[in-house]
Amino acid sequence: MKRNSEAFDANPWQGRTRKYDIVKEGVIALVVVSLVTLSLSAFFGSPDEKPLTFKNWATTNADNFYATAVQELAGSSGTATYGAPYNENGDGLNVGPLWLQKWAGVTHMIDAANDFVIAPLSTQVLSTEIASALATWNAASDSVKESWAASYDDAINKVEGDIGAVPAGPYGPVPALAAGLTSMAKSGGLDAALLSQGGFFQTDNTKQILFFGDGAYLDDAGTAANLQGGTWGMMNETGRYPGQAWLWLYSFWYQIPPFNNEESKPIGANADAYILFIMGGMSLGLILIPLIPGVRSLPMLIPIHRRIWRRYYEEEGL
Repeated sequence: MKRNSEAFDANPWQGRTRKYDIVKEGVIALVVVSLVTLSLSAFFGSPDEKPLTFKNWATTNADNFYATAVQELAGSSGTATYGAPYNENGDGLNVGPLWLQKWAGVTHMIDAANDFVIAPLSTQVLSTEIASALATWNAASDSVKESWAASYDDAINKVEGDIGAVPAGPYGPVPALAAGLTSMAKSGGLDAALLSQGGFFQTDNTKQILFFGDGAYLDDAGTAANLQGGTWGMMNETGRYPGQAWLWLYSFWYQIPPFNNEESKPIGANADAYILFIMGGMSLGLILIPLIPGVRSLPMLIPIHRRIWRRYYEEEGL
C-alpha cells in the first residue's frame, strides 16, 4: 500500500493548471505584511524616547551636573576610580582570586578631569574669568590641583550638593571651571565637544555614557523607565514594554541575595562577575549535554520523543 501511494505521488500532474504570477503574489504579500507590521507597531512597538543630553541634564538639575564636574576634577567620580579598562585607579571586579578587570588591563584610557572638563572647555571661546581659571589650572602641579578639587568636593558633600550653601575656601579655579562647564552644557556645546573626541566617525559614545553615569541623570532616567535591576531592567524595553524576555534567567540572579545586596561580601559588590561565571557555567553545561554521562541518557529514560513521534515509530514498527 505504501509503495503504491509513493508511485502515485511520483506520477506527473494530470489535473487542471492555470497561470501563476509569482512577482504579483510577492508584491501583494509584501504590501499586506508591511501594512500589518505598521499597524501592529503602532500599538505594540517600543516608545520613541528622547535621547539623554548634557544640555537637558545641566538645565533640569544644574547643581548635580556642577557637583559631578567637580568630582571629575577631584578624581572621586565613578569613572575616575573605576579601574580597568579606563584607568589604573581601582582593582575592579573579582571572583575569588580572579581579578578579571585588573588582568585585562587598561585598553580605553580615560582621564576624567581632562577628558570631561578641561579638554571640552579648551575648545570654547571663554569669558575672561573662565579662561583665567583654565590657565591657572593648567599651570598648577598635580598635587595642587588635587588639593583644590578635593577640598571643594568635600565641601559640596558636606552640604549635600547644595552649591549655593558651600562656604568659601581654598578651592582655586575649580568653582569657575565647574561653572564654565555647566554653562557650556546648557548651551549644548558639551554634547558636541565630547562626541568630537572620538575621531572622524562618531561611533564611540563611551565618554558620554560614563560622564552621564557619574551623576544622577542617567540613574534617574533608568528609574523613570523601569530599567533598574530591581525592576528586571535587563530584560525590559523602556517603560513597561516587554523586551528581551529570553534574558529573564540572567536578570533573575539580580533579584535574590546575595547578588542584590552590594554590602554583602565578597559577592555583593562583585555580583556582575559572579553572575557572568554562573551563566557561563550553565551555558557550557547546556552545550556539553551530549558529553555528560547520565544527563545525555535522560531522553532514553524519559521517552517523551516517542510520544511526539509515535506515528513514525508505529509505521516503522519500532
